[in-house]
Amino acid sequence: MNPDHARSEAFLRLLGLMARLREENGCPWDRKQTPASLKPFLIEECFEVIDAIDEGSPPKIREELGDLLFQIVFHARIAEEQGEFDIADVLTTIREKMVRRHPHVFGTAQAATDREVLANWEEIKKREKGGEPQSVLEGVPKTLPSLLRAHKIQERAARVGFDWNHLNEVLPKLDEEISEFKASLAEQNAEKIEEELGDLFFTLVNVARFVDVDPEQALRKTISKFVRRFRIIEERAAGVGKSLKDMTLDEMEKIWQESKQDEA
Repeated sequence: MNPDHARSEAFLRLLGLMARLREENGCPWDRKQTPASLKPFLIEECFEVIDAIDEGSPPKIREELGDLLFQIVFHARIAEEQGEFDIADVLTTIREKMVRRHPHVFGTAQAATDREVLANWEEIKKREKGGEPQSVLEGVPKTLPSLLRAHKIQERAARVGFDWNHLNEVLPKLDEEISEFKASLAEQNAEKIEEELGDLFFTLVNVARFVDVDPEQALRKTISKFVRRFRIIEERAAGVGKSLKDMTLDEMEKIWQESKQDEA
């Protein structure tokens, strides 16, 4: 079978399945859903795709991409039922947008580097929105994870020149924020502690940007590492018939350090 035909058939079967679930005699749960009720599932599926990518498992990535695609088809089906748009409109809209925003591929514009591509992208996006936005920070979703949102906001500000020039200008700011956080701890002012800790996080994101590290990805990896090592402590404790509550901090720290050595 022609690969393009096979893809079309597979997609149409998925659309048919979605329609069946939403029919009068379909699934009560699926029929009950609305765009608002589906929001948590859409977010969850996005993060499960990211987890699968981090695991580096193609079968898992394939499965999670399917779950995410199902959410998109679900939303499009509900919109179609309400006479707003359908999946064909979704596909056409994104295709036309990508053609418009890649004039260096589909037109006569020039863009030799990724930076030039991004600059063209922002200029085209600005024209699509009807001219100058009220703020260069406009359009960064408030629902993004905080580290990711901070990173994107800093990138937007940097594009118009509100940025340091070198990492060695950021590091003193990090030292300053650490000092201010320590001072807030000494004052024992809960509101000030929260504010200064927020400033410290924001500056760490700036450091990550200057060393070309995705802060969200870096923290996810550290969390995974912590979970992996903590499970070793649990397994060792169970192996000698102990619960973690029966172990001293020194005993747990010894196993932690051993697990670090094993990973090295």
